[in-house]
Amino acid sequence: MASQRRQQQQQQAGTAPAPAPVGFEDYLPVMAERLGEEGLMRELASGFRLLMDPARGLITFDSLRRSAPLLGLGAMSDDDLSGMLAEGDFDGDGALSEMEFCVLMLRLSPELMDGPRRWLDDAVAQASQFLFTS
Repeated sequence: MASQRRQQQQQQAGTAPAPAPVGFEDYLPVMAERLGEEGLMRELASGFRLLMDPARGLITFDSLRRSAPLLGLGAMSDDDLSGMLAEGDFDGDGALSEMEFCVLMLRLSPELMDGPRRWLDDAVAQASQFLFTS
């Protein structure tokens, strides 16, 4: 109660701490829940098309640099943008294909994998129980 009152006073005085920025990974599970699997994949594909270089059909460093301000990433350094590309670049061509982009987006939101991971754990437990009690 006292902390709530202190927070309200800080907000009124303009000295309250700024709220933490909300990242993409915070929204992805909500999007997945609302859109379903197919809807989420359509949205990711749309995001890919927004960022890609139309001539190459890939997200390149230059296309990412051009799109960065639209995503609120305009202040990112070239090294940071290169790092983002490298994190998802599985084939080492220096760019992201649509598949690499989708995999990267899902990897950035591990919460999405909680359900499938539980299903896998349950299936392994059931298989183990069947194998070792038969």
